[in-house]
Amino acid sequence: MTSPPLNPDHILVVDDDPRIRQMLVRYFEDEGYRITAVADGEAMRAQIGRNTFSIILLDLMLPGESGLELAREIRANSDVPIIMLTGKDDVLDRVVGLELGADDYMVKPFHLREVLARIRTVMRRRAPSPATAVPTPPEEIVRFEGYVLDITRRELWTAEGVKLDLTTGEFEMLAVLVRHAGRVMSRDQLMDMTRGRNLEAFDRSIDAQIARLRKKIESIPSQPALIKSVRGVGYVFTGRVERAS
Repeated sequence: MTSPPLNPDHILVVDDDPRIRQMLVRYFEDEGYRITAVADGEAMRAQIGRNTFSIILLDLMLPGESGLELAREIRANSDVPIIMLTGKDDVLDRVVGLELGADDYMVKPFHLREVLARIRTVMRRRAPSPATAVPTPPEEIVRFEGYVLDITRRELWTAEGVKLDLTTGEFEMLAVLVRHAGRVMSRDQLMDMTRGRNLEAFDRSIDAQIARLRKKIESIPSQPALIKSVRGVGYVFTGRVERAS
């Protein structure tokens, strides 16, 4: 049995199968993690209201509200990592889950050691990495098409002075694109320069992040004028960028 760390990460499992909840609780407690397991969305909300979680394992097929609905709700309020769990390997559900902001996807039945490996990988990608982080100079502020991006304070303001709420992933993506305005960035480059993702990460997760960002900064998200797609390569930021002195 592994000795628990001083400040163990806290995992939230949302799954209506009591056997799976019990199995995951026993395994991850033995691995030294804090873990809470609930059966539905109502119990999930209660736990999120009382605790801060490092990652959420979310079942796709739940009674009442589906895992996709709950993933959308979580992502609207938090950037906590999400791994979707499902009993079927449906490509459409997998894509929709990633577009809603899930970080990974696992099909039941699964091996517990693989779940642990996936959790560690996702959390490692989310952790700050000095080797891959883009250096931020003091008071780095850039303007583009009426927006003011304060990279130092991690804030984005509209021309009307309204602060836009961006998740951590959305802000990192925008900062990288703006810093490299006019340069075509491949998905691999975006993975490396945002969260230091390994090449095994889903390319689709980058597309989903871009789609959410477009909804917040583009006048017509379906006809983007700032973040344009380059077929077969990646994305390019085409807005006019001015750096504050």
